[in-house]
Amino acid sequence: METAKVTVQDVVDKFGLKVLTAMGLAREREVTVPDINRPALQLTGFYGHFDHRRIQIVGLAEHDFFVHKLDDAQKREAFRRLFETDIPCLIFCRDLHPDVAILEEAEKAGVPVLICDKPTSEFTAEIIRWLNVELAPSIRIHGVLVDVYGVGVLITGESGIGKSEAALELIKRGHRLVSDDAVEIHKVSNDTLVGTSPSVTQYFIELRGIGIVDVKTLFGVASVKDTQGIDMVIEFEEWERGKEYDRLGINEQYTEILGNSVTCYRIPIRPGRNLAIIVESAAANFRQRRMGYNAAQELYNRVQKNLSEGGTKA
Repeated sequence: METAKVTVQDVVDKFGLKVLTAMGLAREREVTVPDINRPALQLTGFYGHFDHRRIQIVGLAEHDFFVHKLDDAQKREAFRRLFETDIPCLIFCRDLHPDVAILEEAEKAGVPVLICDKPTSEFTAEIIRWLNVELAPSIRIHGVLVDVYGVGVLITGESGIGKSEAALELIKRGHRLVSDDAVEIHKVSNDTLVGTSPSVTQYFIELRGIGIVDVKTLFGVASVKDTQGIDMVIEFEEWERGKEYDRLGINEQYTEILGNSVTCYRIPIRPGRNLAIIVESAAANFRQRRMGYNAAQELYNRVQKNLSEGGTKA
């Protein structure tokens, strides 16, 4: 599992913030916690339960407090204590500007001070949402991720088993590629996994015997997608004679990715099987189950009803 982190400069670039301190400070500071803090209590001197790893945001209430309630000496001391805790950065919302004393203390402590022109609540919601994605636990696995009928399908299996060929056929049938060969998976929440492609291989597919195919150029922008939630996993495996395979699918099987359980289908591969149609049907069936209809359970109920009525018609 990779340890995710972003720099303060990444925050500046993402949200178009204005930097008031030395530019090098924003590039050096790292953010590792996907949450923020409004340091109202800290400006009064209370540091109990204070998480210094969080981005600190000053809104209208905090700004009015230190402007109208603190003299210059108190203000300088309050921010000196805040900066000494080694916070990642301090962001002023609503285009509020700090005075010279605050900037001087920030420069001494090496803490970037930034300005945002958005309302505090709006900016807070946006940056927390972004940080939750960027700092989510992540892992890179070998596979192919495609969007089939809006269902994120992660196709796995041994190298050369036909994952990329199935993905190419799905693209020709109107579905969208997210990533081929390597998939970066981020755990956004306990219920949500999001997959992306490494930037180097984005939109490319490798086909043995042909080489590299640029899907976006060949099939158009509608054939690709940057990110996709992972709803199900389809694992291709070589057919083994005598091995029992699930033929009804009444009970769903699951696999674990980053601690999240994901519906998993294991598909045996034999010559002549149309893998794209199998994946497409699995995705459609998954959507149908999510909407409350289970075809396998419906068949089972019909058989049980037929037996209870003493009938012989299957």
